[in-house]
Amino acid sequence: MNLSLEGKYAVICGSTQGIGFAVAEELALLGAHCTLIARNKDSLQTAMKKLKSGSQQKHNYLVADFAKPDELKKVIEEYVKQAPVHILINNTGGPPGGPITEAAEETFQNTFNQHLICNHILAKAVIPSMKKERYGRIINIISTSVKIPLKNLGVSNTIRAAVAGWAKTMANELGQYNITVNNVLPGFTRTQRLDTIIQDAARTKSKTPQDIEKEMQEETPMKRFGEPSEIAAMVAFLASPAASYVNGTSIPVDGGRTGSI
Repeated sequence: MNLSLEGKYAVICGSTQGIGFAVAEELALLGAHCTLIARNKDSLQTAMKKLKSGSQQKHNYLVADFAKPDELKKVIEEYVKQAPVHILINNTGGPPGGPITEAAEETFQNTFNQHLICNHILAKAVIPSMKKERYGRIINIISTSVKIPLKNLGVSNTIRAAVAGWAKTMANELGQYNITVNNVLPGFTRTQRLDTIIQDAARTKSKTPQDIEKEMQEETPMKRFGEPSEIAAMVAFLASPAASYVNGTSIPVDGGRTGSI
């Protein structure tokens, strides 16, 4: 099985911590040149220095705020003038939780911009390079909510589903160019976002965070949370030559929690 990413250039969003950083670590281990994108320059520099760097690898970073799509557009369009892109990892933190009936309209709009619109900006910028190179992998880190909506995550459920529809449509259009588009759906994974969800649930239900954590783990057949590295392993496979005929899929990495087949 060919998992080597030597000579491949990857752009990884939201990559200073959590799943995004774990993905960057894994792609670097497989030999990819990694370009990290996030809004905090200091965090980007720190993260980049932690990546494995072989004799031929050159990692770098781009500073962009996904709350400002126009800014992101300028940054990525300037970048693709200088380097090819073979792999794009779309990964953006989710919106605040809460019932959908209590969500403000602007929350939907802001989340739509930060996820679908920014994904689209990035994809449009890198697709010409992928076509030229005859190798492309667009991988979106979204949520198991595209299979079964999650409680108390109304805005996230809505926008993640939109991203899944966007990705499937793009997969249909780009497959002929040896460009695949797939979604990875993390379950409960040990990240700062999961900590926030647990803390919010504890306040709402007047329970301890430990009680909420136990309840969430009980919902998962494996009775534990996932680690970012476990999500990253699936992403790395999809980014590799070994996944050349995997296209248009949404793959849960959730310990078996999602109730659909």
